[in-house]
Amino acid sequence: MDRLTHMNDQGRAKMVDISNKEQTVRTAVASSSIQVNESIYESIVQNKIKKGDVLAVAQVAGVMAAKNTSQWIPMCHPLQLTGVDIHYKWETSPYRLLITAEVKTKGQTGVEMEALTAATAVALTVYDMCKALDKGMVIGPTFLNSKTGGKSGDFYRE
Repeated sequence: MDRLTHMNDQGRAKMVDISNKEQTVRTAVASSSIQVNESIYESIVQNKIKKGDVLAVAQVAGVMAAKNTSQWIPMCHPLQLTGVDIHYKWETSPYRLLITAEVKTKGQTGVEMEALTAATAVALTVYDMCKALDKGMVIGPTFLNSKTGGKSGDFYRE
């Protein structure tokens, strides 16, 4: 059986030592979504939510979440990110906000968790800002679209 890299010789969790890994440019793109009702959709696109511009606030939340991923995912390394970009696209049958987060760094470990965290934080922020109108919104699925760089190579979802 292969040894798990996040376990020490006592079988306890550890943060992987990346000090000998080569620095490379690394990217990751992740997606999530949030399904809303027509009223919430209209309120967001017409900027009529009382808490403010939902997509602008969610954009900032996504960037902040990517930058702070290591603070709440225990085995993630704190990373010096070189870029975070969030994109939106609406579907209208059903009403669903599609969220894409792209994260970049030049470092010794990948940014998949940062991209996943950013996409999730965006969806959670939309929920938080709109929950007074409807608590029945549905978040997800959330998934990795692609990642580049590093020893394990590139990944592209089919």
